[in-house]
Parts: sequence; structure tokens; C-alpha cells
Amino acid sequence: MDKSFSVVCTYILTHLSLIFFMYSDDIISSADQGHWLPIILGVSVHIFIISIYMSGLKEFQNQDIVEIYSKGGKWMVILFLVPVSLYFLAAIILSVRAYSEIINIVFLSNTPLWTVMAVLLFISSYLASRGLEAIFRTGLLLTFLFIPLIFFIFLVSFQNVDWHYLFPIWPTSFKFLTTTSYLKSFFAIGGGFLFLGFVQPYFSYKSKIVLIAALLLVPCFLISVYIPILTFGDATASTFLFPFVTSIDSINLNWLMFDRITMFFLMSLITFIMLFISLVLWKLLRILHRGIPSAKHTYLTIIVSIFIYIVCLLIPNWNDVSRLFLWNTFLRFYVMFSVPISIYLLGLKARKAGAGKKGEVKHA
Repeated sequence: MDKSFSVVCTYILTHLSLIFFMYSDDIISSADQGHWLPIILGVSVHIFIISIYMSGLKEFQNQDIVEIYSKGGKWMVILFLVPVSLYFLAAIILSVRAYSEIINIVFLSNTPLWTVMAVLLFISSYLASRGLEAIFRTGLLLTFLFIPLIFFIFLVSFQNVDWHYLFPIWPTSFKFLTTTSYLKSFFAIGGGFLFLGFVQPYFSYKSKIVLIAALLLVPCFLISVYIPILTFGDATASTFLFPFVTSIDSINLNWLMFDRITMFFLMSLITFIMLFISLVLWKLLRILHRGIPSAKHTYLTIIVSIFIYIVCLLIPNWNDVSRLFLWNTFLRFYVMFSVPISIYLLGLKARKAGAGKKGEVKHA
């Protein structure tokens, strides 16, 4: 069954949840001018890796990457599935801890952080336990509810811009490539596309539509960085923890019945991040269930969720969250490049093997 629209909606929403909180701060901190270059380089890497990823997956109809690597033997599992599992686990822990802190800062300053984390993880775990179809249906619902609002906020976000802050346009060097903030920004680049290799046994999708969706995200990457710069200037925007959210908070619309559109924007992004966490948790459970087939899905979900919650409680403050994002960089880059490249190479091997069999049949 073709579910291209559902796949694209989930792809876009999960990336929006990663772009508009921490990505803008990381990019602004990585360079003092010509921010478009770090953005375009990152997005180009993203489009390249999902292109070769989907190209390889085409050769394995009705198989996800868990089955592909499992059939490749023990070393394939050790080299790829184990790091992917660790990366998914780290991504969930960091997302729950970081976004709970954001919710605590913006909305619920008097609510204990452990309560916020418990609610965020409970909702995401429940959605993951319902399966991929429930996640996709939720993604469709959130798309119709919040994407028009997000688009409206994009339009009004230009209210306070000063186009003089756009200059100088050209970067002076490529030093941003080695900055820790730029390396951390790849959490938004490589955090959400791997689910494309998990849906094939359940649904099919068209690769071209996903690539079009990837191109549609390019303006979102640019807007998340340049709206704060054009509103406050680079020097001031670099001092904010959440530059884009701060720039949205400065918008004043007298004709709107609500005083602050920031609240609606943040609520949208929080629902998107819950979708992202549930999707990553479902992928992690899919891998674990392959390794422990006798374990019941419900019990496995509960055990993994409790473990994640305990680890989140052990992270004391925001500085430690930022440090963990940096420590996770090596694993992130390894998974982000090794999985698409390996799937592509395995796909080439499978294609040649298929062509060889056809040749033998014709010759016979």
C-alpha cells in the first residue's frame, strides 16, 4: 500500500521539531557571517545521504534495514544495528531531557522537571506502542492542524526584520566546520531520516516525493537562522538560547485576538517532537524485538521507557545536556553516513546478483 503522503508528513514534522529549537542557536554560534553556507552544506549532505539511502532500499522490497543487516550476518549486526540502537537510545534520552527543559522554561516554570519528562515520555511511549500506522495517522492529523499555523507564523516572522543585517553575505573562512556548535547542528540534519528504512515491510512510498519534501525543508532551515539574525543582528542573536523562538516572541499583531502567537508555535513544535520521540522509540523497539523475539512488545516498551526516564533523571542541568549532544557527535556521524552508504552498497550487490541470475536464465 502506497503511503507516500503519510511518510512525507511524518518526515517533515519530525524535522521541523528538530530545526526550530536548537538548530538556529548552533548555526548562529558557528559563524559570524555568511550563515547560508553552513546551512546549505548541511542540507546538501542531508539530501545526498537520503538519496543514496533510498536508492539502496529500492533493491530490498518488503524488507527493512533490520532484516537486511540480519541476513548479512553477525558482523553486519555488530557494525550497524548495534550502533544504530545506541544512537536511537541516545537521541530519545537527549530529546526527552532537552525538550522537557524547554517546556519547563517557557510554559511550566513552577512544575517539577521530572513531571514534565514523565508526561512527555508517557505520551510518546504510548504512541510507539500502538505501532507505525498509529504514528502515521497522528502525523497526518498534526499536519492538518498545525502546518497552516506554522506557515502563517513564517509569514508574520518578517515583521521586525532589518535587511541590513543580511550583510556581509560572504563567509570569511570555513572555520565553522570544526566548531562544536556546527557539529551539534547535525542532530537536526541526521536525526530523522532513518525511519525511511523501517517502513518498507508495512508501507511503500515514492522516493521522488520524499526528495521534494527534503527540498521544501530548505527554506525552513534558512528561516530558522536568518529571522533571528535579521531581527536582532548576529551579535545579539548569538546570545539567545533559542533565537528563533525569541524572534517570534517579539512579533506584535494588534488585529490578532491572541496576545502571543509564540505559545501556539511552541505547542505545535512540542507535538512534533513527541511524534519524533515516538517514531525513534518504535524503531528502537523494532531492533530490540528482532534480537529478543520472545519478549512481548508491551513489556519491552515499558522496560525501555523506564530505563530512558531513569537516565533522564540522572542528567542534572542544561550544560550537561549540551555536553551530551557534543559527546554523541561521533556516533551520530557514524550512523548518519555508514547506514546509507552500506545500504547503497548492499543494494548494488543485490542488483548485480539479480542481473546475474536473469542472465543465467536467458542463457539456459
